[in-house]
Amino acid sequence: MTPLLALWMPGMLTKRQILKGRFTIAAKHHITIAEIYETELVDIEKAIAHYEQSADYYKGEESNSSANKCLLKVAAYAAQLEQYQKAIEIYEQVGANTMDNPLLKYSAKDYFFKAALCHFIVDELNAKLALEKYEEMFPAFTDSRECKLLKKLLEAHEEQNSEAYTEAVKEFDSISRLDQWLTTMLLRIKKSIQEDGEGDGDLK
Repeated sequence: MTPLLALWMPGMLTKRQILKGRFTIAAKHHITIAEIYETELVDIEKAIAHYEQSADYYKGEESNSSANKCLLKVAAYAAQLEQYQKAIEIYEQVGANTMDNPLLKYSAKDYFFKAALCHFIVDELNAKLALEKYEEMFPAFTDSRECKLLKKLLEAHEEQNSEAYTEAVKEFDSISRLDQWLTTMLLRIKKSIQEDGEGDGDLK
């Protein structure tokens, strides 16, 4: 079997490897397939499925860091596809797993931030409750710029103040540049604010 053919027959390939206990090799093959679906075939649903499978295999080898990387890919794509509950569950899970790790806890605030944004898109009250929960779980989150931004955005949203919302995002972006994923989520939230004919505007 050629390497290319093996790549496109993951069921046969991984079954043989699993029997030998080689979960890590199987996981890497699923990542390769997921990347092909991402970049060449542009089928995000299938990319998600392969990242999930890879995460499962990494967990089988107790390679939690590698599993989390795959899960974070799943969460990001799930949110883009408006599968917010799925994204929230992953971000909360990874955040909880990393917040007690001295080497990884700094990243926990990013995961809770993204989970809160997904909550926010669905429902403002859910976002408020989630934010309170994350602050209780991870007290260091309270002093983070991400948490402070969320509180400003919630206040602006409650007041239906599009200008205050945009200003808060611009202030945050001036120090920590927003990536495309964050920009997309923040724009989705902003669309729910009544702008009195101003249009959606720009976040930056």
